[in-house]
Amino acid sequence: MTDNGLPVLWQLELSHYNEKARWALDFKRIPHVRRALLPGPHLLVARRLTRGAVQTTPVLTLDGRSIGDSTAIIAALEERWPQPPLYPDDRAERRRALELEEYFDEELGPHLRRALYHELLGQPELLVPLMVRGQRRSVQLMFRLLFPILAGAIRQRFRVSEAAALRSRERAVGAMERIERELGPGGYLVGERFTVADLTAASLLYPVVRPPEFPYPTVSSPPGEAGEFLQALARRPAGRWVSEMYARHRTAGTPAGR
Repeated sequence: MTDNGLPVLWQLELSHYNEKARWALDFKRIPHVRRALLPGPHLLVARRLTRGAVQTTPVLTLDGRSIGDSTAIIAALEERWPQPPLYPDDRAERRRALELEEYFDEELGPHLRRALYHELLGQPELLVPLMVRGQRRSVQLMFRLLFPILAGAIRQRFRVSEAAALRSRERAVGAMERIERELGPGGYLVGERFTVADLTAASLLYPVVRPPEFPYPTVSSPPGEAGEFLQALARRPAGRWVSEMYARHRTAGTPAGR
């Protein structure tokens, strides 16, 4: 916690899993402090905060304990701040919403990340300025010099290769097709209102659509085939749905600090 007792979100601004936790805080209008971390060292911070239980961000420090993983963070927020709810009241709908949350966490998030990293790690001019945004000038300079080493570590950690990226593109398309099949008449994945299922799918797909409601600068669409692929996804019904969810439900929130 900070000196004023607010929850602290330890985050990477660009990460779609971090956006999932951030959106939940903002949706519930929970005053909080955001601490933007530098990619790479953020792993050490997450491990220190959670005593090794979690290896990456987001991490939410709440009531003297640090919670890792966006799903666990949302569960804690639902318990502490149940209104407005992200979990449906109906037991069957709640089960379905949580099943969809897990599906998109596992079948969409990692694969879209791998496909994007395959394209962007070779274009540091697009990626690095956003990774170091807000950091001290000396830190930015050091990060730029060491970025080739970090890029290699990212490729290894997330198994980024041309063949894997191609398979991940297919999985991302499959997840978008799942959204299009699951959408109900009211435009939501479960029931007739916005739930954790909608928040998860939309937040994980923000890099495809880059909606204006996203709270930070975003990576420009890469040139060539990769950019064409992202544009094709954005034009799908699921891509348009992501834009609609952001326009309807992505409130500005109430962060008390960066």
